[in-house]
Amino acid sequence: MPQTGPGFTTLDGIVLFTYFIGIVAYGLWIARRIRSTGGYFLGERKLPWWIMLGQVFGTGTHAEMPVVQAGAVYAGGFAAIWIQWKNLLITPFYWLFAPWFRRSERTTTGEIVEDRYGSALAFVYTVYAIALFVFNQGGMLKGAGKVIAVATGGNVVTANQVVIVMTAAFILYSFFGGLLASAYTDFVQAGMIIVLSFMLIPSGLSAVGGFSGMRAALPAESFHLWGEAAQMGAFYIAMLTLTGIVGIVALPHTLSMCATGATERAGRIGNTYGAVVKRFCTIGWALTGLIVAALLVQRGGTLADPEEAFGYAARELLYPGLTGLLAACVLAANMSTCSNFMVNTGALFTRNLYQRYLRRGAPDRELLWCGRFSGLILTGLGILFALYVENLKDAFLFTESLAALIGVMILSGFLWKRANRWGAWAGTLAATGVYYFMGYLKDVRPLSGPEAFAGLGEAWRAWLQAIGDGRGLEFLSRGDLRLYYSWTPWPFFWAMVSGFSALIVASLLTPPEDARRIAAFFDNQVRSTDGEALPQGGQKPLARERGQDLLFLDLPGWFTRERWQGFFFRYREDLVGFALAWIAVGLMVLCAWGLMQLGR
Repeated sequence: MPQTGPGFTTLDGIVLFTYFIGIVAYGLWIARRIRSTGGYFLGERKLPWWIMLGQVFGTGTHAEMPVVQAGAVYAGGFAAIWIQWKNLLITPFYWLFAPWFRRSERTTTGEIVEDRYGSALAFVYTVYAIALFVFNQGGMLKGAGKVIAVATGGNVVTANQVVIVMTAAFILYSFFGGLLASAYTDFVQAGMIIVLSFMLIPSGLSAVGGFSGMRAALPAESFHLWGEAAQMGAFYIAMLTLTGIVGIVALPHTLSMCATGATERAGRIGNTYGAVVKRFCTIGWALTGLIVAALLVQRGGTLADPEEAFGYAARELLYPGLTGLLAACVLAANMSTCSNFMVNTGALFTRNLYQRYLRRGAPDRELLWCGRFSGLILTGLGILFALYVENLKDAFLFTESLAALIGVMILSGFLWKRANRWGAWAGTLAATGVYYFMGYLKDVRPLSGPEAFAGLGEAWRAWLQAIGDGRGLEFLSRGDLRLYYSWTPWPFFWAMVSGFSALIVASLLTPPEDARRIAAFFDNQVRSTDGEALPQGGQKPLARERGQDLLFLDLPGWFTRERWQGFFFRYREDLVGFALAWIAVGLMVLCAWGLMQLGR
C-alpha cells in the first residue's frame, strides 16, 4: 500500500528524543541506590504492590505482542485474540503460584531447580533460560523495529536500526540500576503501554465509519470471539492455555515478578493483576487489527505481511506528534521487558554458572559486576536473533512452547513430592523430542502428490505408509531442520502427554530424592515469608496459622485427612484471591464479547 499518512515529522522526532532522554535519566537516577547483588538482582525484596503490578505488566508486555496480535486479527478475525489471550484462563492461577517463588528464598529459578533436582538439571535449566531470554529479546526487538519502520513510512529508519538504538538505551540504565531501575522504569512505561494499546482506536473507528462501517466491510465471522475461521476452535484455545499454565512456572523472570515484593500479597497482586491489565490491553490490539482489515477493504488494498498492520495503522491514522508518541510507547513496551530480562540473564549466569562452577568464594562486589557484564554480553546475542527473525507470531509461540517443555519438570516438582531427577530428565527429554519431531514431521514434503500435508495426522499416516513401503528414511529426509516450526496444537498436545507420562513412570521406577532435602524444600513452602525480620536462627511462622496455606502444593496430599482440617481458614488467602481473579477474567471476556456486538 502506498503511504497516505503524514509520515514521521520533526515534531515526532522531538517527542521520541524527549522520551529517550527522560527514561534513561530516570533509570540512572534510580540506579544510584544499587550497592549489592541483593539490590541489583532482587531490589532487596522491598517493592510495594503497585510497583510490582507495573513491573509485571511492563515486563510481560512486549512490542511484538501488538504487532503479532493486530496482524493475526487482520488476517483471521477477532477470534485470533486468543493468541495473546492464551493465558487469560490461567490468570487466576497466578494468585496461587506467586508464593511458591518467594518462599523458595532463591535469587533465580535455576537455584530452585537445584534445590529440587540437583545441580545437573539446574545447569540444563540455566542454559535453557539464558537461551529463552536471548530468543525473547530478539523477538521483542524485531517487533518494535517492524512497527516503527512501517509507521515512519519505511524510509526514515529500518527495523534493524531501531533494534540497535533501543538496545543501547535500556542497556545504559539496566547495567547500573539492575532490577530496581527496571521495576521503577517499568511502572512509568506501563502507562505509556496502555496509551499505545488504545490510541489508534478513536481515529481508526472514525476512518472506517464506526462498528457499522466495519461490519459492512468484513464478513460476520470476523467479529466472533472464537471460531474455526480464525483457527481458534476449542482445542486450539485449550492447547494455548496448557502452554501457558505449564510454561509460566518455568519462565526465568517469573521469580522476579513474584518474589521481589515487600509481602507475599504484593507479589500475588502484581503477578495476577499486572497480567489482567495486559489482557485488557489485548482487546485494544485486536480491535486495531480489525480496523485495519476494514480500512484496507474500503480502500481496495492489502498488506503483503499481516504483521505490518499495527505499523500501517500508526502511519495512516495519527497526526504529527502522535506518531512520535506511539513510537515512544512501542519502545517503552520493549525497554521495560528487555531491561528486566537483561538483569535476570545476568543473575542466572552469575549465580548458576560463574559462582557455582568458576568462583565459589567470589565477593559480592565481584558478583555484582559479573551480573552487569554477563547481562550486557548475552543481550548482544538477542540482537543477533532479532536480525534472524522473520515471522514474529511463530517466534513468539516458539519461546512460549520452550517454556512449557521444561515447565513439565518444574511444575511437577511443586505438585508432587515423589517427582525425582530421573523423572525430570525423562519428562523434559520426552516432551522436547516429541515436540520437535512432530513439528518436523508435519512440514515434511510428501513423496508424491500435493506440495504439503494438510495437517499432522495426514503426515503421520503418510510416514507409516512409507515405512510399510520401505521408504521411511527417504520420507523423513524430505523435511527441513529448523530452530523453530510454525505452532500448531497437536504437536504440543502429544509433547505434554509424553512429557508428564515419562516423568511419572520414570519417577516411580527409580529411587526417590533425598528425604531430608525434599522435606526442607517443602517446609519452606508451608511457612509464610511475611515475617522475615526474625532473630538469628528463628523459624518463620507456619502459613496455615495466617490463612496462607497453598492449595496446589503437593496435590496428592489432598487424599489425606490433614489437608481438610480447618480448610477455609487455612486457605482463605488462596480461595478469596482465586475467586476474585476469576471474576476479573469473566468481566474481561464479557467486555470483549459486548464490544463485538456493537454495530449489529
